[in-house]
Formats: sequence, C-alpha cells, structure tokens
Amino acid sequence: MQVDPRRLRFLLAIARAGGVLAAADELRVTPSAVSQQLARLEQEVGRSLVRRTSTGAVLTEAGRDLADAAEEIERTLAAARAKLLESDEDPSGTVRVGAFYSFLSALLLPALPSWRERYPRLRFEIVEDDQDDLLRRLRAGDLDLVILELDAEEPSRALPARVTEIPLLDEPWKVVVPAGTITSTESIDLARLGLPWLGVAPSAAGAQALRRVRRTAGADVPTAHLYTETRTALALVAAGEGVALIPSLALQGVTQDGVETLDAPGLGMRRIVLRRHEGRGVPHIVDVATTLIRDAASAFSFETGI
Repeated sequence: MQVDPRRLRFLLAIARAGGVLAAADELRVTPSAVSQQLARLEQEVGRSLVRRTSTGAVLTEAGRDLADAAEEIERTLAAARAKLLESDEDPSGTVRVGAFYSFLSALLLPALPSWRERYPRLRFEIVEDDQDDLLRRLRAGDLDLVILELDAEEPSRALPARVTEIPLLDEPWKVVVPAGTITSTESIDLARLGLPWLGVAPSAAGAQALRRVRRTAGADVPTAHLYTETRTALALVAAGEGVALIPSLALQGVTQDGVETLDAPGLGMRRIVLRRHEGRGVPHIVDVATTLIRDAASAFSFETGI
C-alpha cells in the first residue's frame, strides 16, 4: 500500500468540517476536487474511508485511523517548522493567547517561566474570556491562538476557512456529589441520584455534555441554579443543592469539604483544542507558541483533586 501524503489533508478536512462541501470551503477548492482526492485515497488504501449520511460525512474506522495519522503528521511538520524557524533567529515578539481558567492555571501559566528562559524575546499576552468572545476575537485578528473546550462525544462543527484545530488534551468528565450520597460504587445510576443537576453557563462545553448525559440517564432530571466557576459548583454541591458534571482539569489542586468525585458510565470526555489561522502572513512566532503549548499539554499528568 502506497499513500500519497498530499491527499491526507483532504481526509483531515472532511473529518474536521463534517462533510465534503464544508471541507471544500475550508480548503478553498471545489467539492468535486475533494471527492476526487478522497476517491483516489480510498483506492490507494483499498478501503472505504468515509460514509456519507443525510447530514454530512462520517469517517469509517479505517478513515479515523488514517485521519489520526494525518493529524500526527501535521503536528510533526508544525514542530519541525518551528524548529527550523527557531534555528534561523531567536523568536521575538508577542503572541496573544485566549483561553479559559482551568487550562491557564494548570498548564499554560506554570510553563511561562521556562518558556521565558528559553525564548527571552518571546512574550505571551494572555486573555481570559468566554468561548464566544474568544472566537470573535480570533476572527477579528485580536488573538493569535485560542484554547477551547468541547464535548468530545458531540459531532465536530465546520471550521472557518484557513482556521485549523489542533487537539491538545482529552480528559474525563466527573460527577461531583455531596459526600455520602453514594454508598456503593459498583453501579451508579445517574437517574436515581435524587438531586437536581447544577446548571452551567450555556457557552461552556459542560452545558453540551450535561444535555447529553441527562438524555443518556433516561429520566427527566431537573436542573437547579446556574454557575460559571467550578468553586461555585463545588460549594453548591457541598451545601446539598445538587450534583455537577465537571471536567478533571478543573478539579486539579482544588479542595472542598463535603463532596465526592465519581466516575459513571456514559460521562464521556472533554476535549481541549487550539485554534489558529494558517497561511501566508501568520508570524512564525505563532508556530513556536503553538509547539510550546502542544508540548506542555502532551507532558501534562493529572493529579487527584477534591
């Protein structure tokens, strides 16, 4: 089997955009060009890579495996490009990064001192905001990189033209309950917890995950309150006001009396991704910053919270 690696970007675009038409928009080519490249790629590997549905295109198991390999190639090339640029000159300038609190506090900010020592002329400007505003500022050119949270179990949305998405970290969702709520961890029935779910801000990935988990639970479990900060959710849980769905990263280094953290079937994963613009005119320091952030996420290890 001999695969032309140039065709992999078409499969990757379909995987990220969710269909041939959206992939064509992202790559700025015609839909027929995407279909032709996909067909040739399928001939090269001897397997079907995409299954077309009424709402778009879904990768087959072979397609997902090949798309994963394509992402790895993309990351390797980005790292190589950053190293080549680094060898040409000492990176200098400011990279503007937008992100959310748990990623900033657990991964990015602790890495800043070592990055500053390694690249003394490279400066990071950090912006903490909600996702809608971060994406708006990326579109407007006010930010170079944005770190976003997604519910990994939900279908990916199409990306704007010349915007790429780099997966950084997958982490499990956790159920946080008042201490003593569960007497046996052998079988946890989310529909029988006896407490409402705490509502999370609609723009957060947790809102999407909570809707999915509530559907999976098979019962009309109500929601109560509305929070944006993890510490608020934990305090509400400790007070017996409900149970919360919280990602593992947000629990790093956090302590709260009166609560317990549980795993349960069907919770799924939160995916943290980096989005950025690609193409001519993007400063090379953005490539360097992308590599640094990706490497920090790869090296991260979870500790037990609560």
